[in-house]
Amino acid sequence: MKLLPARPALRPAGRPKRPAAPRPPAFSERPEDRAALLRLVSLLLQYPDPELLAARDELSRAAAALPGSPSRDALVAFTAWYAEAEPMPLARAYVETFDLRRRSSLYLTFYLHGDTRRRGMALLTLKQRYRVAGLTPPEGELPDYLPVVCEFAALAGPGTGEAPLRQHRAGLELIRAALRTAGSSYSLVLDALCAALPDLSAAGQAEVADLAQAGPPAEDVGLAPFGPPLNGMEFRS
Repeated sequence: MKLLPARPALRPAGRPKRPAAPRPPAFSERPEDRAALLRLVSLLLQYPDPELLAARDELSRAAAALPGSPSRDALVAFTAWYAEAEPMPLARAYVETFDLRRRSSLYLTFYLHGDTRRRGMALLTLKQRYRVAGLTPPEGELPDYLPVVCEFAALAGPGTGEAPLRQHRAGLELIRAALRTAGSSYSLVLDALCAALPDLSAAGQAEVADLAQAGPPAEDVGLAPFGPPLNGMEFRS
């Protein structure tokens, strides 16, 4: 892409300033396109079990079928790598990346609340949000597990469905930064998701910087009522 020459900062007297053109959306605003993207992100961030590995060609076609955007480009690049990866190293890399590193955990409320009582309330609120929408979260999985949140967003639509993703935008940026630092190809999936969401505000950027430096709040409490963090999920209407 060629860079445009710099424009003069001063304008002739009396000429009104032309309003800036509206920024085009980073991804399609059509609900069906957004649902397809979010469902694909949800699948790609789950543990690569035999069923998911058998569907790798289908996942690649689904990425290629998305409307042109940075989100599509990131998922096409990721699925190209994903399709060629050997199953055992892929599974090992997934566990090492998401299960053994707290900095890239896929449980969103952890970044905002840490292991505190506030996190327990946030999990309960999220679970109730699913039920109000007429959806039953999967048994044995925390409601803030990112693939679950993305599947809810795909099913419930851009307004209500994507609200938890917008609420935990800072956490998504922290996961993406951790994946990039680790050199993980999964950072492409977070690139695709973040590119489809509104940009971080100045306050959001400051929140990310603070969390990156200080880490989440620390106060060890049990989260037993919400079940153990297991992979695999399915919403039931």
